[in-house]
Amino acid sequence: MISQERAERIARGHACIGCKEYTYRKITVRAAPQSLRAEFGEEWHASLTCGVCGVLQELGIDGDGDVIYAV
Repeated sequence: MISQERAERIARGHACIGCKEYTYRKITVRAAPQSLRAEFGEEWHASLTCGVCGVLQELGIDGDGDVIYAV
């Protein structure tokens, strides 16, 4: 499993789903809830607020560091 610091770097390296920029005003990475672990195999859940367009997006990151979903 990857560390929380690594999950934060992966989240920062993901482009905004709205404007495709890489500037974020706020990033929060926490351990995934048990329901998401069972359903998707997610280890880390990231919430990001874009610094350009203000879109709030969520990322699911698995134990290998792959982004499972971005909404």
